[in-house]
Amino acid sequence: MAVLHLPNADGGLAPFTLTAGPAPEPGANWNRTAYAAAHVVADPLADNDPWLEAAIDWDGTLAFREHLWSLGFGVAEAMDTAQRGMGLDWPAALELITRSTALARAGGHRIASGAGTEHLKPGPDVTVDDVIAAYEMQCEAVEAAGSRVILMASRALCRAARSPDDYHRVYGRVLGGLARPAILHWLGDMFDPALAGYWGSTDEMAAMAVALDVIAANAAKVDGIKISLLSAEKEVAMRRRLPEGIKMYSGDDFNYPELIEGDAQGHSDALLGIFDPIAGPAARALNALARGDTDAYRAAFGPTVPLSRHIFRAPTRFYKTGVVFLAYLTGHQDHFTMVGGQESARSTLHLAEIVRLAEAAGLFADPDLAARRARPVFAARGVEA
Repeated sequence: MAVLHLPNADGGLAPFTLTAGPAPEPGANWNRTAYAAAHVVADPLADNDPWLEAAIDWDGTLAFREHLWSLGFGVAEAMDTAQRGMGLDWPAALELITRSTALARAGGHRIASGAGTEHLKPGPDVTVDDVIAAYEMQCEAVEAAGSRVILMASRALCRAARSPDDYHRVYGRVLGGLARPAILHWLGDMFDPALAGYWGSTDEMAAMAVALDVIAANAAKVDGIKISLLSAEKEVAMRRRLPEGIKMYSGDDFNYPELIEGDAQGHSDALLGIFDPIAGPAARALNALARGDTDAYRAAFGPTVPLSRHIFRAPTRFYKTGVVFLAYLTGHQDHFTMVGGQESARSTLHLAEIVRLAEAAGLFADPDLAARRARPVFAARGVEA
């Protein structure tokens, strides 16, 4: 047990007690496929320009992936949770993919890694052929490393495409060249404003129809699709229209318990950024679901939902700050420094609410450690916690 004095919206401080949550339990015989999109640990002592250059603590970054694998999760590597395209450039992402995949293969762990086009700067002179070449280069590198491909949404394609036919052309060509079926990723504009109008329409239901047509035309090369629209209704609607054998990987960090549990017509698997900070409760929930104990499943996941909704609140693209803050408080890294300097992307009150909600979710196995680490963060922001 430990006590912090956390700031409130009225400008005052109030005592808040941290208590020990349950120890994590390893996953066992899950009946859902579950990937955690993992963050990167920055090197706080690197002599670099943090807003311009990514400096990665490789030991800390890979140790965190070992933690996720130990609980039963697959790792979704070099995704937006790792600040891909938001501080982490393609050369750094490729090194991350190569290192993580080698570790996964040595341990027999599941890994899938993002292939995108962020090295191709969107612009009026960029063509659809340029996008195809950019995707093919990254896909070849990911598969050469030994990882399954997650085909990430492309800012350059969103800019260059003139109609849904261009999406059919790009995805058909890129998927056709892969050795193994890929996971597609439809990232909504709440995560990346540059992706507004992906699949050729700002109407998400019309866009969904295009994505479904692309999947149907390339079903043999598609393992599944992750959609990150933060809408349970849209995910279920798409899930029910997927071709036989194609997985829906939930990317809904607001409604994941109900989507993974599913209904009489099916369920979602998962590829979630929130599984990074809540890996312990998520493993307990998935264990319970696998043994048919839905009450225990809901009890494990339920308290994590307010925390997830707070971490992913608008502007959603800054959710990584909360993820890394919790990795620091729970002992998975030794500092609160981020690639791109994004430790500054959320307010002091936002971080204080993360502490309160993480306590309610039982995330602090060592409350004394969490309190000791929280105090200097708040002190640097003018709060003697």
